[in-house]
Amino acid sequence: MGEQLSPEEKFQLITRNLQVRNSTDSQIPCNSSKTYLKYVCCVFEDIHYLVFFTCTVNEVSVLFLPLLCSQEVLGEERLKEILKERELKVYWGTATTGKPHVAYFVPMSKIADFLKAGCEVTILFADLHAYLDNMKAPWELLELRVQYYEQVIKAMLESIGVPLDKLKFVKGTDYQLSREYTLDVYRLSSMVTEHDAKKAGAEVVKQVEHPLLSGLLYPGLQALDEEYLKVDAQFGGVDQRKIFTLAEKYLPSLGYTKRIHMMNPMVPGLTGGKMSSSEEESKIDLLDKNQEVKKKLKKAFCEPGNVENNGVLSFAKHVLFPLQSEFVIKRDPKWGGDKVYTDYEEVEKDFAAEQIHPGDLKASVELALNKLLDPIRKKFETPELKKLTASAYPEPSKNKGGAKGNPKQTVDEEEVIPSRLDIRVGKVISVEKHPDADSLYLEKIDVGEEQPRTVVSGLVAYLSQEQLQDRLVVLLCNLKPQKMRGIESQAMLLCASIEGEPRKVEPLDPPEGSAPGDRVYVEGYESGKPDDELKPKKKVFEKLQVDLKISDEFVAQWKEQNLTTKLGQITCKTLKGGNIS
Repeated sequence: MGEQLSPEEKFQLITRNLQVRNSTDSQIPCNSSKTYLKYVCCVFEDIHYLVFFTCTVNEVSVLFLPLLCSQEVLGEERLKEILKERELKVYWGTATTGKPHVAYFVPMSKIADFLKAGCEVTILFADLHAYLDNMKAPWELLELRVQYYEQVIKAMLESIGVPLDKLKFVKGTDYQLSREYTLDVYRLSSMVTEHDAKKAGAEVVKQVEHPLLSGLLYPGLQALDEEYLKVDAQFGGVDQRKIFTLAEKYLPSLGYTKRIHMMNPMVPGLTGGKMSSSEEESKIDLLDKNQEVKKKLKKAFCEPGNVENNGVLSFAKHVLFPLQSEFVIKRDPKWGGDKVYTDYEEVEKDFAAEQIHPGDLKASVELALNKLLDPIRKKFETPELKKLTASAYPEPSKNKGGAKGNPKQTVDEEEVIPSRLDIRVGKVISVEKHPDADSLYLEKIDVGEEQPRTVVSGLVAYLSQEQLQDRLVVLLCNLKPQKMRGIESQAMLLCASIEGEPRKVEPLDPPEGSAPGDRVYVEGYESGKPDDELKPKKKVFEKLQVDLKISDEFVAQWKEQNLTTKLGQITCKTLKGGNIS
């Protein structure tokens, strides 16, 4: 099809949904009390700004206007030049870590555009990168993970009608362990500063308190891939932007050509933030069954009228609309019946005006998503692919000592690990005294679900109602609900405490900018899936709670591993050394 298109038509198709940055389009801001006399363009931390100045007798005013777009093409003119001469060679790479999720449909739809435009497309399975990124993929599983990724991504492409015969699939270690590539890694490492390497990987490589050297190598290897795959352009998410700018800065120093870089938007997770393969609650796996999709969407943050950090709405925007010409909101006839949308902006407008109910939006997204997933799930029903899935992503190893005593115990029953806890950020919507207990508060707390949870906590002696109202807190959400003086409590509000006279108690504090429903996990246990409900007889929380403490730096920890969210650490204001319960 690409041969039938003009260079301009190819350019439009290749850059569709990728916003090209052009600083000349920026408008000088108007201000009723000031006239900005001069402006200049500058770059700071890889972000372009227009800086406006105005002077009066008494003051100098400066206004910074960022020119960073959410989707970009870096190298627009070079792209146009190549398309006038020949077909574009482009690659998209993915580190073979956790199981791919539904947000992968975003780059898949762009790969479809590239092929329609006649591009030569390479898909790189970056197995070595998966290992370098804090060993997200163990060395012994690299080959199996690559096989899994190849099968599932081919199934995705087939589900949206992309012909596989025009694609080239490459495994990173097929060339990244060669003498020439290794020498270039050493050459690059002699030029790139520790600061530049760390900054380049900040949004891609897992950030930990004591980072490994391997994480600093990751961005440089991705830059070198452009040369060794012999492509004109690299395509990835906007979270790759700093790696792309590192490539543009350093590849010419090795005598290699600066490449074009194209970026697609990142789909927010169901709990807000980026949808991540390593954060179970944020994503919907490609092999999740219908009931699991329903369950995850039901728990997703989708506040009426709120279009910010709304993972369900964003999924419709970035996945469903690019793949199909229309989207149908299914609803009861008494509420107006079904409504067909051909433009995402109309969906967002109606949702913001509360003309679309969150429940109807979730149900409609669920229906459309399952249609995409059905052929993928069907393909993976074969014995061969079931075996591959189990081998590439084995269940956690059993506790050998426990297995001898009771061989019938399951892995979940034996392993008492913090990833089994469903800990989330919550926001206190209302708080009042328990009608039948003077020492108890009755709270309504938003944990990112359709309805707030009722929580009963014994904090009357330690905090006033005003101190709790509208506060962000941390909750354990998968304890079995239990009645406290006649009212069922549906979660536990986690606090730090120090025994003594008087006893001191403080709620844990999420990092600034957190949203209700944000997942809280222990570092090193991010990829585990929480139990649906902790069985009281197994005392999972009680066994883990023994090692929950506040550090000398006022950080919540389990066995000296920090409790954290995607935005940072869980902390406590004053109770250094306190217990957490």
